[in-house]
Amino acid sequence: MEALIPVMNKLHDVFNTVGTDSIQLPQIVVVGTQSSGKSSVLESLVGKDFLPRGAGIVTRRPLILQLVYAPKGDTTCRSAEEGTLNLEEWGKFLHTKNKIYSNFDDIRKEIESETDRMSGSNKGICQEPINLKIYSPRVVNLTLVDLPGITKVPVGDQPENIELQIRELIIQHISNPNAIILAVHPANTDFATSESLKLARERDPDGRRTLAVITKLDLMDAGTDAVDVLCGRVIPVKLGIIGVVNRSQQDIINNKSITDAIKDEASYLQRKYPTLANRNGTAFLAKTLNRLLMHHIRDCLPDLKTRVNVMISQFQSMLHSYGEAVEDQGQTLLQIITKFASSYCSTVEGTARNIETSELCGGARICYIFHETFGRTLNEIHPLGGLSTYDILTAIRNATGTRPALFVPEVSFELLVKRQIRRLEDPSLRCVELVHEEMQRIIQHCGTEVQQEIIRFPKLHEKIVDVVTQLLRRRLPATNSMVENLVAIELAYINTKHPDFHHDAALVDTLVKHSDEKSSNINKAMEPKIINNPQLKFHNNPDGPAEKIDNKLISSRKITQYAESTLHSSSKLSGSDSNLLLQGYATAGTWTDQLKYGNKENTGATEKTTNMERNASPGIPFSPVKAVNLLPEVPNNTHRQLSPKEKKDCEVIERLIYSYFMIVRKNIQDAVPKAIMHFLVNFVRDNLQSELVTHLYKHDHFTTLLQESDHIAVRRQETADMLKALQRANQIIGEIRETHMW
Repeated sequence: MEALIPVMNKLHDVFNTVGTDSIQLPQIVVVGTQSSGKSSVLESLVGKDFLPRGAGIVTRRPLILQLVYAPKGDTTCRSAEEGTLNLEEWGKFLHTKNKIYSNFDDIRKEIESETDRMSGSNKGICQEPINLKIYSPRVVNLTLVDLPGITKVPVGDQPENIELQIRELIIQHISNPNAIILAVHPANTDFATSESLKLARERDPDGRRTLAVITKLDLMDAGTDAVDVLCGRVIPVKLGIIGVVNRSQQDIINNKSITDAIKDEASYLQRKYPTLANRNGTAFLAKTLNRLLMHHIRDCLPDLKTRVNVMISQFQSMLHSYGEAVEDQGQTLLQIITKFASSYCSTVEGTARNIETSELCGGARICYIFHETFGRTLNEIHPLGGLSTYDILTAIRNATGTRPALFVPEVSFELLVKRQIRRLEDPSLRCVELVHEEMQRIIQHCGTEVQQEIIRFPKLHEKIVDVVTQLLRRRLPATNSMVENLVAIELAYINTKHPDFHHDAALVDTLVKHSDEKSSNINKAMEPKIINNPQLKFHNNPDGPAEKIDNKLISSRKITQYAESTLHSSSKLSGSDSNLLLQGYATAGTWTDQLKYGNKENTGATEKTTNMERNASPGIPFSPVKAVNLLPEVPNNTHRQLSPKEKKDCEVIERLIYSYFMIVRKNIQDAVPKAIMHFLVNFVRDNLQSELVTHLYKHDHFTTLLQESDHIAVRRQETADMLKALQRANQIIGEIRETHMW
């Protein structure tokens, strides 16, 4: 069992090298008020004067003191190379590497200079510990931590919160569940006022790891003694209460040796406390601390083994995430480029390993732009929006010139329908812009599998972003040009022989020829009923979108066929029959496409989504992306009283424009997303990797692109050092046999 403490000292050496407290090793933490005698207790345990002394706060940094029993002739601790074979006792600091201190006055000076170096000269404290190891044939194996003394009032140029700083430093060390708390209290003050014991009870309420030391027994008032305190009758302490006699300040001035002081202590205890002498004093304290620490290490060792193994696994994973040092730059660069391109394409296609759940991104957002934003915007463009009856009449008159027209000129229809078709261009170009923005945004959301490389090689990441941005920017003009051409194609040739439009135009022409003025007036009188009927979809309002209709599916084709058969079977219709047929056609036949888009039962998900979104309550948003209004503002025109013929002519043009515009709008709504996918999305997806290789895979740029950030390099080195320390600690623990533990 005696081998346990040297093992712990080795573990301390291992972890002190990397400067970490991740492993909470067993140790003894000395806590006490300022001038309570802590330093004297430590010096008595060592048998040498080596700690700084003076007025006020002297210990301003934690001192981790390892006492190593090194008898003469022991080759384990003594080395000829270091020149310690013939030394009786010596010390070594961690921060001075392998320098040997055989003079303990030099050890005191080094502690003072190192304290001033880190804590300054203003009596402030520092949490960075000083590690000191003392080898001697007169010590027992112990590991102690000396902390600054508890103080209340700042002195001199000490900071105002010095009490809080010291308290936090002490709590940090005694909170370690593997630490034994050595609470030091002077005998010449009431034991019930012990600040060290109070702090110990806060962090060790069961008292299973607290040992009390009563110093300055010889300074108690005449007629008083510490028997009740030492026997635990005042405040019981589970691990015990041990009394010691320190050297006085005069003894220190007179250079009284610690050996003589220990002899005088034994004589005083025999004289003053004869029944308690064998359970008090510095020698008994050293043996008790050694025994407590060994038992404590034995209890902590199994959990310590488990903790070390778990941390080894964690730090191996962390080191792997930082990546190995780059040996083959070309191969590393190609791997990163391939991984980025694959991640980017996976995000577009929706096959990414980590799917975003908080918002739409990548291919899903592009799909939303096509079918929600763009589709809904086109559906909201009314075929006659911004086109007043006066505009139509003016176009008809301008198309006839000086000759009064018997029939409605076809030129006026073509002129007006082109004007309406041009309104589809701006929303289409805005759709391209939205998709381009999303393709750019994917660069930052292309998967966590490349995030580590992005952090590790910041210059390479900048170049990748630049290449992808330039590729998207080069594809933007071609995509815009194609979308503009789609609209220009529709404007280039107004196909009045289109199967859908020719059928509607022929029926309108027949209705007009066989309807007289009376039927026309009746038809106009019936129009408000058609407009206001909630069961019908079409709202003959040139300045606004169509009204909602019910969910009943209307077979417009059958109604149209019925109207044609009726017209062919009768050479002449009465006014009322003509009007009724015209009314039926207005609600079913002519606006076939409008019914198709408006009916819930045969439109599909997109229109259902739109209707649900319109009817949703304001407090519950339907979609994570707010719809974008792609429509320009359209001014309204004034109207004047028209003659019956003018009204009839305008009505014919309106209905023809409506029918043809719906055909074109349907074509644009289908063709624009396809053009964007072909010219922008699919092109970038298919050519991204080759584009990156072309611009980045250049031998003279390898070193610059693969230059690691300072942060990653430092973190990798720290992780590698910690992993090495943990593996060494695991080896040390593994050397302990079960027989050593019991």
